[in-house]
Amino acid sequence: MEQVIKIFIYIHAFFGGIALLSGLASILFIKGSANHKKSGKVFSYGMVISSLISLPICWLPNHENNFLFLIGIFTIYLVISGNRILLFKKKKEANFTDKLISGVMFVASLVMLFFGTYFLLRNNSGGILYLFFGLTALLTSIRDFKFYKNIDKTKILPFHIGKMSGAYIASITAFLVAGLRFEGLIYWISPSIVGTIFIMYWIKKIKKA
Repeated sequence: MEQVIKIFIYIHAFFGGIALLSGLASILFIKGSANHKKSGKVFSYGMVISSLISLPICWLPNHENNFLFLIGIFTIYLVISGNRILLFKKKKEANFTDKLISGVMFVASLVMLFFGTYFLLRNNSGGILYLFFGLTALLTSIRDFKFYKNIDKTKILPFHIGKMSGAYIASITAFLVAGLRFEGLIYWISPSIVGTIFIMYWIKKIKKA
């Protein structure tokens, strides 16, 4: 059984590596160019496949990890919704699928916040991670529903950049923590802080264009 699990972990790491490299390429290519779109598509497939494989692994013996399971859901949500937001360039309202994706993330974020609060009350510092990512996920999903109520096409590109960049931040974090085996809250949170600065830079640049 352990050998089978290792195979799945290697496959998970393989597609995660593809996502890491293609995501970097997508960032470096000119936004909107053919190369940017192609590398972005490779990144999306790699990230979703890698995250999907990680979900059952988090429930297997000796690999149980509720936090990584929830982060996997968050990552899948960011990639899928980050791509689907571009569809609003043509469509005028959100459909059931849009609301379902955001709704699942909303519920998952509440679970994160519950665990975060529970662990902190028990003096477990791991609760900080649950609260940090849970609050981020909650605010993002709430922003989705606000957007669905009032479709503002000027927000499409900023939302796309924010979510896809967020997914790439997740791949970097996974590389540091799972790949390089770095330990500590700093390695979980610092990529998000640096990534947020990057996202703010690009959104500001787009608004000026």
